[in-house]
Amino acid sequence: MRVLAITTIRNEAPFILEWLAYHQHIGVTDFLIYSNDCEDGSDDLLDRLAARGILHHERNHSKGKKSVQWRALRKANRHAAKRAAEWVYVIDVDEFLCIHAGAGRLIDLIGTQPDAEGFLIPWRMFGNNDVTHFADEPILAQFTKAAPERLLWPWRAVQFKSLYRNDDKFARLGVHRPQLREGAEYGLWCDGNAEPCRGITGTVIPTTRARYALAQINHYALGARDSFLVKVARGKPNHSSDPIDLAYWIERNLNEVSDTRILQHQDQVTQNMEVLMADAQTAALHHAGVAWRKQRIKDLLRAPEPFYLMSRLMQLGASQVLPMKAQSQQMKDLLALLAAQRRG
Repeated sequence: MRVLAITTIRNEAPFILEWLAYHQHIGVTDFLIYSNDCEDGSDDLLDRLAARGILHHERNHSKGKKSVQWRALRKANRHAAKRAAEWVYVIDVDEFLCIHAGAGRLIDLIGTQPDAEGFLIPWRMFGNNDVTHFADEPILAQFTKAAPERLLWPWRAVQFKSLYRNDDKFARLGVHRPQLREGAEYGLWCDGNAEPCRGITGTVIPTTRARYALAQINHYALGARDSFLVKVARGKPNHSSDPIDLAYWIERNLNEVSDTRILQHQDQVTQNMEVLMADAQTAALHHAGVAWRKQRIKDLLRAPEPFYLMSRLMQLGASQVLPMKAQSQQMKDLLALLAAQRRG
């Protein structure tokens, strides 16, 4: 079974090998990665991994009308690796697909609904876990506090990403779901509980029910407080004018419950990383990326705006999870607000 993961990367060198090792273990067979505007050697590390036959890497750029992520997806749609894939998964490097079925691998996920055309796998926000300083340690072990099983607000908590069969009926790749050709229709798609999804037109599934029985995407969007400053300086790959700021942190710093189920794979992930790091050039590029991030943090903290942001992050605790009644009202009010905006 050929499963292709597609992602875009900028200045993520310290995190690439763990992300790669994990997804190799659960059954992703091919990786197509687009890098842009890297200062930390991420692109050089990816070049080395590509030379070793571990992944496909193409250098992208951030100039033009389209965002860098949409430009990458347009290129990926024409790539030979995409044409050869049986299943496609568009994902970010801070997202880890955590499968609860069987042994926690892709074959177990797909086996729960073998006739499914695709799976809409919900995000589960993993908070900062009160980690202040960036360290070259596994993300999966550092950040183990997450959003609760039932969460409707903030609205991004009910977004999803898609794992789906590669079919000609899909005209284009999408960040959250592929886009159909004119006249085509979606077949059987299932959610994180392996239950059929119908009538999903946007990028959210607004439900108050628990939704992670089958699978979830562990979304480590924040990381350590000082490392978050690097992300703020970088910005979003698909909304270059939409800032990453304190509001971004507050919406995602959910540390309500402990969830360590992904650590069942830790030994295998460690072994895969050792294989990747056995190549001296790969190891050197990884360590250079770590050193770059540590220096970048020091440099940022010499400027007033990042300095004050860091001090505010240190003052903040975990973000409050609203009572479900309040969450439902917030979602209702948001949908009414958006409908009014569409009406002009």
